[in-house]
Amino acid sequence: MDYSKQLDNYKKQAVYSMTQGEMLMLLYDELIKDLNRAKIWLEQKKIENFDKDIQKALDIVRYLRKILDMKYPISRELSRLYNFCESHLSRVLASRRTDLIEEIIPIIQDLRSAFKEADLISREKEHKTVS
Repeated sequence: MDYSKQLDNYKKQAVYSMTQGEMLMLLYDELIKDLNRAKIWLEQKKIENFDKDIQKALDIVRYLRKILDMKYPISRELSRLYNFCESHLSRVLASRRTDLIEEIIPIIQDLRSAFKEADLISREKEHKTVS
């Protein structure tokens, strides 16, 4: 077996063993990375790369909205926030302005932090009920 196949198998296994919270953190990390990279591409005038990273960011936001469980009241608020992010990223794509990217990154970082904290609280509760 070649190394690339071994690496692919390792990555798949790592994803399969992740908790939902860990997968969510991975999505947010990728979203933040795409936005930061898009800023760099724009500064370097590499518009095609910029467009790809903003499109990836849009896809992640759409996916995050899609997976919301609407039976929880907070999901309605999150859906509105994701709609705002999607609209904002569409403006970024159309205007190609780094200041608009810089406006949305803190919002995404705050969402990531909130979900990380919620995941930790959930794990602590789960651990207490198992013990």
